[in-house]
Amino acid sequence: MGLFKKNPFGHILFLKKWLIRIMGALTHRRYRGFNELHIEGSEIFKELPENGVLFVSNHQTYFADVVAMFHVFNASLSGRTDSIKNIGYLWNPKLNLYYVAAKETMNAGLLAKILAYAGAITVERTWREAGQEVNRQVKMSDITNIKRALEDGWVITFPQGTTKPFKPIRKGTAHIIRQYKPIVIPIVIDGFRRSFDKKGVTIKKKGILQSMVIKKPLDIDYENDSIDDIVEKLEYAIEQHPSFLKVIPKEEIEAMEELNQKRRWEY
Repeated sequence: MGLFKKNPFGHILFLKKWLIRIMGALTHRRYRGFNELHIEGSEIFKELPENGVLFVSNHQTYFADVVAMFHVFNASLSGRTDSIKNIGYLWNPKLNLYYVAAKETMNAGLLAKILAYAGAITVERTWREAGQEVNRQVKMSDITNIKRALEDGWVITFPQGTTKPFKPIRKGTAHIIRQYKPIVIPIVIDGFRRSFDKKGVTIKKKGILQSMVIKKPLDIDYENDSIDDIVEKLEYAIEQHPSFLKVIPKEEIEAMEELNQKRRWEY
């Protein structure tokens, strides 16, 4: 790799590699130390093509979720199935790994800008900005950037566009899936909201069992599934469909959260 070789977004790969190494080393104990991360299904990463893969996930914090995914993806690609033991996997990270994030979030401070350089595709929200409701058109440059990222590698997106649970899936993700036909891999996470503050920077509680379940590719008929069909499939796949609220009593959810706070996952 040339010292000044760049990706399609103009980021110097040598610099990006070192940012991932350093940030990965600084954050590793957040998922294997202060708290424990239980992983299921990471063996699938080795079966995926080099590009054209879209990961869809529920969202619990601004940064901790995607940082954990960088750890899990790279650990799996280096041969660690369902484990982030031994951070040697950070030495040769996957550099064509991207994630979709709100532009205003990634411009808010030095840390956010560093994390953005590590792989963010920043987009302007069409429904909210600076805490206020807005209604504006999707920027075609944002869609183009997601297309470029898919052509170059893997993209992580949080289709609800918020850290609040059971909010509707944004139809923009369904349009991208139908238009560009990526392999869609659902991911379901839990425990991050209890472990970290909303930004995912400060550790709120220790001894929390975090979890990340990577599922098999979603079955999508790109030609015949409607946008609403794809949205519904995404809702079920990342376990954010309203029916999930109905089948789990509130008391049971609270009991599960209380138990989760008292346990640590032991490898």
